[in-house]
Amino acid sequence: MVTSLHIPRLVIAAPSSGSGKTTVATGLMAAFSERGLAVSPHKAGPDYIDPGYHALATGRPGRNLDAFMCGPELIAPLFAHGAAGCDLAIVEGVMGLYDGAAGRGELASTAQVAKLLRAPVVLVVDASSQSRSVAALVHGFASFDPQVRLGGVILNKVGSDRHEAMLREALEEAGMPVLGVLRRAPQVAAPSRHLGLVPVAERRTDALSSVAALADQVRAGCDLEALMALARTAPPLACEAWAPERALFGAAGHNPAAPPAFGAPGPGGGGAAPVVAVAGGPAFTFSYAEHAELLTAAGAEVVTFDPLRDEALPDATTGLVIGGGFPEVYAPELAANAPLREAVAGFAAAGGPVAAECAGLLYLARTLDGKPMCGVLDADARMSERLTLGYREAVAVSDSALAATGTRLRGHEFHRTVVEPGAGAAPAWGFTHPERRVEGFVQQGVHASYLHTHWAAEPSVALRFAEAAARSR
Repeated sequence: MVTSLHIPRLVIAAPSSGSGKTTVATGLMAAFSERGLAVSPHKAGPDYIDPGYHALATGRPGRNLDAFMCGPELIAPLFAHGAAGCDLAIVEGVMGLYDGAAGRGELASTAQVAKLLRAPVVLVVDASSQSRSVAALVHGFASFDPQVRLGGVILNKVGSDRHEAMLREALEEAGMPVLGVLRRAPQVAAPSRHLGLVPVAERRTDALSSVAALADQVRAGCDLEALMALARTAPPLACEAWAPERALFGAAGHNPAAPPAFGAPGPGGGGAAPVVAVAGGPAFTFSYAEHAELLTAAGAEVVTFDPLRDEALPDATTGLVIGGGFPEVYAPELAANAPLREAVAGFAAAGGPVAAECAGLLYLARTLDGKPMCGVLDADARMSERLTLGYREAVAVSDSALAATGTRLRGHEFHRTVVEPGAGAAPAWGFTHPERRVEGFVQQGVHASYLHTHWAAEPSVALRFAEAAARSR
């Protein structure tokens, strides 16, 4: 049922990466949360790391809005799902405001997300090396697409009172409100490494301090009342909120063509729910909240475990999901946990369904940088100088517990590692764009690949996996 969603919302964008979007968005989320508001955090694009900081700032799951992987038609429904019952929603953009999927125009850009959500945009500008030119820069971004409503600017990395006065004067002449001014504050910067910020799970105590410092900085430098007033100018958003049960079973909550073969929630189910163990902890931090929600809606019990510390899989595990993360950083510790490596290998050898993405692929390999891993796959992984990054269009080329042959999905790759060989006798995916190649491994119940996917785009994969887990009991 289409409803009218009345929620104040802002999109935090920038002219380019590195301007301070994460600093401002996270600080705003924390500052408004500290005022007692329920803040819904969102991130445009496929990034897994920033949503971890958003969740820390708000106490709610950080959710991604990716128009390439999920399609533009799902952006508003997924937003409405995450923002239900909240007082304010803040969406952190990706790259520069108008940057999107290569060669696809505005697709997957922050600008497209802002238009789909009918949300005002706040532009975060790194003003460290300019003064009056800031007005020309902002004017260009404000006028490039008339459908994008630029509501104001937050100036970042301002050097002095005189510098601030020059910037404000220039923007006043351009008729653009200045909603905040942040001075250089390196002490609140989060550490980075080869794939971006260090995830929250690896530095939780320090991350809490960083988020608190960001809230202080934003509270002192930004006009929160003016920002909230701008957020309230967003018109009602008419859409049907995404719901995992409806995505799986249709509007009536049940699809007779694909009924669950086990316990609640589907009608006619019986028996105990299958247990799907999901890898977590510092080495495996990449996941989309909707994946666990879909598995739960399909009738599975989702249990998290930490491959760095747990020496056995959760009790009664019948399905195993090993998502992305940084196993290369923790290769010695993962190798040292031989009991769990053997348990994973035994589960896979017995035909248990395993869905592994990127870090999960590395963990299932024979070795990672010379350290022993689970040995499920006849392949070896190592760090590389080359960054593999980009959106992919893929089709399943082998039947697996995750996807039937011919299933089409859009995803993304993001890694500095290489697996040799890159594909098994039965590959997981055939990439159709931007280049044509096969990739990944399907053997027995295992589906392992570098490709990150968003299951909300194709909920059948979650149902198929949950059903495989039920059969493996």
